[in-house]
Amino acid sequence: MSRIGLKPITIPSGCSVDINDKFVKVKGPKGELELTAVDEMSFEVKDNVIHVIRINETKRVKSLHGLTRSLVANMIEGVTNGFKKELKIIGTGYRATMNGGKLSLNLGFSHPLDVEIPKGLTVETPDNLTIVISGPDKQQVGQFAAQVRGYRPPEPYLGKGVRYADEQVRRKVGKTGK
Repeated sequence: MSRIGLKPITIPSGCSVDINDKFVKVKGPKGELELTAVDEMSFEVKDNVIHVIRINETKRVKSLHGLTRSLVANMIEGVTNGFKKELKIIGTGYRATMNGGKLSLNLGFSHPLDVEIPKGLTVETPDNLTIVISGPDKQQVGQFAAQVRGYRPPEPYLGKGVRYADEQVRRKVGKTGK
């Protein structure tokens, strides 16, 4: 039994939810998100509370029950508060700048990387070594942060590269000289 799927989702003030059969549309101050749920899920709205109800008890439907509830809860959280990921750049000569609508990264390659920012996301560089990615869609924010981190992941010997702000990099001991 999915314990997460049984939890009710409270709709905060300033957020509106439209549910048409399997289509969920959430509007809030930070934006607008949409979700098409699987056919085996239904939604019930009472007194600003959403309940996700599964139609049958098969293993597949039980596994999708908690997922559907989490997706809707994340949509509501995203349009009211938004999601944010912060990346730190460590390394001599490594830096990030905003260049028009693109993120320009100098990560030790022979050329700078110009990364197109996906629609719906906001990217800020408060300084040359910090990148802040924010937006209403949790999956999109996390995916773009992982993409930027993937250009130069932190290496274990010196710790150089792009890392999440709260990430701890396990360092290895290098060679010992005689």
